[in-house]
Amino acid sequence: MKFAYRFSNLLGAVYRQGNLNFSKDGNAVISPVGNRISIFDLKNNTSETLPVSTTKNIRCVGLSPDGNLAIVVDEDGAALLVSLITRAVLHHFHFHKPVNSICFSPDGRKFVVTKENVALMYHAPGKQREFNAFVLDKSYYGPYDETTCIDWTDDSKCFVVGSKDMSTWVFGAERWANLIYYSLGGHKDVIVGCFFEKDSLDLYTVSQDGTLCVWESDTELDGLVLKKSQNKPKSLRQEEEEDEEEEERMEGQEGEVIRGKAEAPKEKKTKNVRYKQRSKHFFNKEGDFNNLTAAAYHKSTHILVTGFASGIFHLHELPEFNLIHSLSISDQRITSVAINSSGDWIGFGCSGMGQLLVWEWQSESYVFKQQGHFNNMASLAYSPDGQYIVTGGDDGKVKVWNTNSGLCFVTFTEHTSSITNVTFTSSGFVVVSASLDGTLRAFDLHRYRNFRTFTSPRPAQFSSLAVDVSGELVSAGAQDSFEIFLWSMQTGRLLEVLGGHEGPVSCLCFSPVQSILASTSWDRTVRLWDMLNSWQVKETLPLTSDGLYVTYRPDGQELAVGTLNGEISFWNPNTATQTGSVAGRHDLEMGRKETDKITAKQSAKGKSFTSLCYSADGESILAGGQSKFVCIYNVKEQMLMKKFEISCNLSFDAMEEFLDRRKMTEFGSLALVDEGAGDGDGVNISLPGVRRGDLSSRHFKPEIRVSSLRFSPTGRSWAATTTEGLLVYSLDGSLVFDPYDLDLDVTPGSIRKQLRLQEWASAIVLAFRLNEKALKQEVLETVPHEQIPVVCGSLPDIYVEKLLGFVATCLEKSSHLQFYMTWAQNLLMLHGQKLKNRSGAILPTLQALQKSIQRHFDNLSKLCDFNMYNIRYTVALSKQRGIKRAAEEDKEGEEDEEDEEDLSDEMSEASLEDAEMLL
Repeated sequence: MKFAYRFSNLLGAVYRQGNLNFSKDGNAVISPVGNRISIFDLKNNTSETLPVSTTKNIRCVGLSPDGNLAIVVDEDGAALLVSLITRAVLHHFHFHKPVNSICFSPDGRKFVVTKENVALMYHAPGKQREFNAFVLDKSYYGPYDETTCIDWTDDSKCFVVGSKDMSTWVFGAERWANLIYYSLGGHKDVIVGCFFEKDSLDLYTVSQDGTLCVWESDTELDGLVLKKSQNKPKSLRQEEEEDEEEEERMEGQEGEVIRGKAEAPKEKKTKNVRYKQRSKHFFNKEGDFNNLTAAAYHKSTHILVTGFASGIFHLHELPEFNLIHSLSISDQRITSVAINSSGDWIGFGCSGMGQLLVWEWQSESYVFKQQGHFNNMASLAYSPDGQYIVTGGDDGKVKVWNTNSGLCFVTFTEHTSSITNVTFTSSGFVVVSASLDGTLRAFDLHRYRNFRTFTSPRPAQFSSLAVDVSGELVSAGAQDSFEIFLWSMQTGRLLEVLGGHEGPVSCLCFSPVQSILASTSWDRTVRLWDMLNSWQVKETLPLTSDGLYVTYRPDGQELAVGTLNGEISFWNPNTATQTGSVAGRHDLEMGRKETDKITAKQSAKGKSFTSLCYSADGESILAGGQSKFVCIYNVKEQMLMKKFEISCNLSFDAMEEFLDRRKMTEFGSLALVDEGAGDGDGVNISLPGVRRGDLSSRHFKPEIRVSSLRFSPTGRSWAATTTEGLLVYSLDGSLVFDPYDLDLDVTPGSIRKQLRLQEWASAIVLAFRLNEKALKQEVLETVPHEQIPVVCGSLPDIYVEKLLGFVATCLEKSSHLQFYMTWAQNLLMLHGQKLKNRSGAILPTLQALQKSIQRHFDNLSKLCDFNMYNIRYTVALSKQRGIKRAAEEDKEGEEDEEDEEDLSDEMSEASLEDAEMLL
C-alpha cells in the first residue's frame, strides 16, 4: 500500500529515566526512552527502537537471564511482557501501584517485583503459551517504607531487598527452616543498592549518604534447610516444580538429601542464619548535594560501581574497598548504572541531560557516547540522498544523525540560543542553521567545522531559513523587524534586505526550478520575490488568515500554504491563482491540558498546522502541528488519506480529550496541588505566554506537539520532530501485499515455470505483477549475469521504473554488490532517454539508488583505505627487515673473512714452527 508507513525508529533521544540493562552477550544496551525501549548494539554501532509502547513513561525493565524476555513496567504499574526475539508483546499485566524495581532469579524460574513496602515473587512465564503468564507465588512484608532495590543469590535460593527506611531485608525464596527473613540496619539514609557476594550469603549494602556496609554470614548457601511442609492441596504446576527441585537437589548434593516433603533430622538442630557487620566504609563526597544515586556490582570481578549526583562515578574493589578509578562524566546526576556480563563495560544513564554512556574502565575509553537534545527539537532536514538527518533544538545544538545506524555522529554547539530552522544545501555536505541568537551558521560535514557565520546589520532574531537550489543564496526572515535578509554563501556578504511584509516573517522557501523565493508572514500574505530581477516582488498572494508555513511542490508548479485558521491552501505560482484548499482543523483533534479551563473541542478551534511537506512524487502532502496526529492529504482530491498517532504516552500533557475525574480532589485538580516532593518537583503551572524551556514551569510536564515534518527524498520514509524525539516512519514492504495488474494466471507456480524455461523477461514481468518481495528477489537472482543486458533491453517501459526501484531497495542491504550494480547500470544505460523524460516522477527512485550506492561507497572506501595502509605498513616492515637481514649477512660475511684470515695466519705460523723443528 502507498501509505502503509509504520514506526521504524526513534532518534534524538537515547535515555529518559529508569534502569539500564545489558544483553546476555554484553554487546548491547537496553535503554528506556520515554514510553519506548531502544536497543543500542555496541559492536555494530546501530540502534533500534522496539515497535511496542506503554501508556506512560517506563519506570523499570527486567531482563530474563537467557535474554529472550523483558518485563517493562510504566509509572502507573502497567506491565508488558515483551519478546526480544520477535519484538512482540506477549502479555499485559497491571500491578495497580507504581513499581520500584524488578529482577529475575538467575535460574529464570521466578522474578521479584517491589512496590510500596512489599516484595512480590511471581513464577516467570514458561516456554508454553499460558492464559496467565504471571502467577503470584509469595508476598513478602517487612520494610516500613518504599522498597528500592533487589538482588538474588547465584543459586536463586534467597533474595535481598533494600528500602527507604534505611533497612535491608534478606528473604528466602523457599520456606527455609533457618532463614525466613532477616533485617539488617547500620545505615542512616536510603538504601541505593544491595548485592550478594558470588556463591555466598555475604552482603554489601550502599546507602544514599555514601556509606558501604560489608555483612558476613555464618552460613553457606548449602547450609539452608527446607522447612517441614504442611499437608496442603497443591496445584499440578507446584508439584511438578517441587519434583524438578528434588531431582536437581539429588543430582547436586552428595550424601544426605533433604527432600521438599521430608522432615529435617531431629538429632541435628538447625542453627538460624546470622549476620555480622564485618566493616564499614565511606565514599569521598564534596558537600551535601553530592548524594550517591546509583550503584552496580559485578560478582565475578568483585567490582563495585557507584554514581553520584554531581556526575562523578567511582570503581572500587571489594571487600577491601580499594579505589580503582574515579571520573566525572557529566554535570548532572547519574540516574542508572549497569555492568555487562564480562565486567568490561559500564553503562551510565543521566536523565537530566538525556545522556547514555558506556565506559570501558580497563582501557579508560568511551565505547558509546550519545546525548539527545536537552529540550524540544525545533526543526529537521534530510540530506539530498536521504542518508542523513540534521536536527536543531531549543538547547542551541545542531546534530546530524545517520538514518541507517540511528546514531548521532557530529554535534555543533556554536549557537548560543534556540535553533529555529536547519537545512542542507543541494550538495549534501553543508548544513545551514538559523537561530534566535541573531546568526546563521554554515557547517562543513567534511571537516566538521563552522566555516561561515552570517549576521545582519541590526540585531535580529531569525525565525525562518531557506537556501536556493544552487547553494549560493542564503535567506533568513526576522520575526522582530519583518525583513528578509539575503547573503552569498561564497563570500558571506549581505547582498540585500527585502522589506515589504507588515508582520513577522514565519516561513521562507525557494522554488526548486526557478530563482524565486516565496515568503509568508503574519500579515496574511505570501510574497514571491524574483531573485534575478533586482529582488522585486513578483506576486502577492492574499490569505484568509496569518500565514504560518509555505512550501513548493518538488516540480515547482504548486505552492502549499498553512494558515492560522487550520487551513492548507494550494496556489499556482505562475498564475497566482488558488487551486484548492483543505480544512484540517477537525483532523488535529487536540487533547485537553490539565490546567485548561475549556474543553478539548473548544481548544481545537485555535489550533493549526505548523509544518507541511510534499511527498517525493508531489501527489500528497504531510501536515502536522500542535497535536499528537500527523495527517496525509491527497492534493488532487483534497481529502484525508491517513492519520498517524505519533504517541500514546499519557505522561505528556494535552493527550486526553476529557479530564479524568479521578484526578479531581476537593482542593481542585491534582495538577495544581503542590505535592512537595523532595526532588525539586513543584506546582505544574506554566508562566503566561511561555511555551518551551525549563523556565516555563517549576515542574516541567511537556506538551505533545509536532514541530517539523519532512519526507525522505527517496519517498520510502518520513520523519517528524516531536516532543518525544525524532520519529521515523517507513514503508515496511515485506508485510504488505500490493499486486499490480493481477490476473488469474499470475501465480508463483507460473513464474517459476517461466524461470525453468529460461524466459527471464517474462518471469520478471509476472513477478512484478504479483509484487511479492521474496519472489521478485528470487527471480532477479536466478537470471545469469551475462543475460542481464539482454533482459534489460527487452523489458516494457512501465516495468523499467519498478525494476530500478526494486534494485535500489535490494542494493541497500544485499551483499551481491556487483550483481545489482550491473542491473542498475544496464537499466540506466539502455533506458536513459526515456527515464530522462520522466525525471520528476522517477527522482525518488534515483535518489534511493544514490543513497544505497553512497552507503556502500562510504563503507568500502574506509575498508580499502584501511587495507591500503596495512599493506603499505607490511611492505615497509618487510623492507626494513630485509635491510636488517642484509646488514646482518654482510656482518656475518665480514666475520667469516676475518676468521679465515686468522686461520691462515695460524696455519702459516704452525708450518714455520714445523720447519724449524725439522731443521
